[in-house]
Amino acid sequence: MIVQKNDRVLVQGLTGKQGTFWAERMMEYGTKIMGGVNPRKAGTEHIGLPVYGTAQDAMAGKGFEVAVMFIPPLGAKAAAMDAIEAGVKKIVCLTEHIPVQDVMYFLAAADEAGCQVIGPNTTGVVTTGENFVGFMPAFNERILRPGRVGVISRSGSLGTFICMKMVEAGFGISAFIGIGGDPIIGTTTLQALKQLDAHDGTDQVVIVGEIGGTMEEEAAEYAASMNKPLVAFVAGAASPPGKKMGHAGAIVVGDKGTYASKKAAFEAAGVQVLDSPSMAGDAMRAIVG
Repeated sequence: MIVQKNDRVLVQGLTGKQGTFWAERMMEYGTKIMGGVNPRKAGTEHIGLPVYGTAQDAMAGKGFEVAVMFIPPLGAKAAAMDAIEAGVKKIVCLTEHIPVQDVMYFLAAADEAGCQVIGPNTTGVVTTGENFVGFMPAFNERILRPGRVGVISRSGSLGTFICMKMVEAGFGISAFIGIGGDPIIGTTTLQALKQLDAHDGTDQVVIVGEIGGTMEEEAAEYAASMNKPLVAFVAGAASPPGKKMGHAGAIVVGDKGTYASKKAAFEAAGVQVLDSPSMAGDAMRAIVG
């Protein structure tokens, strides 16, 4: 998901502590926040923004293209369905620990409605120099300086580190797409890679993957057909079989989702797999000259 410069953003959970803090940071950076949702405070203002009772009310009012959810786990399904039924086409779901059946329900509804979901359990997305939606430190140019490298990451912390290493190597970041670390998510590595491949502002791509699932293997098949330089780092090389890492999706079963299978898939596609995320900048510089 790449949020466009003029996309209007609705903050679900605007009046909470995190919603308030990050809405202010997003607006300072240039994100067009049009308002927020809190059924108990409908009709009021918060940090200079109108508060609506529902996303459907907000759509009927000023309208919006993106919804971002600062919502507790047990309220996430209702909030997502509210935004989907309002007609939104992009949802950034930051919430983690949402019941799996709730995630499956609203992702199916989103797919049927033609709505793209990033997350759950994502740090968000950044279109560097234009806007960000979530809680990535886009305002820190040591981490997210504008440039031509697109970054896809299941992990927010590793993705942030990779961006920093690219900037240290003299590159800049065109877009960051944090797909989220849960076992069931709305946007896969492959889908994000296709978006960056088609993105005019992106010349090179870095993928930050993890053990567990088959998303990286699927992305590697597509990467073989790309003309844009690409490098990858896969976390979990030292994890023993059956060991779950920090993310709920990072669980290996049998020979699928292993570090070895992901590394082999990328290398078969001609993609360099880094031994350490600190090597990202130097590796890309060696490729592009």
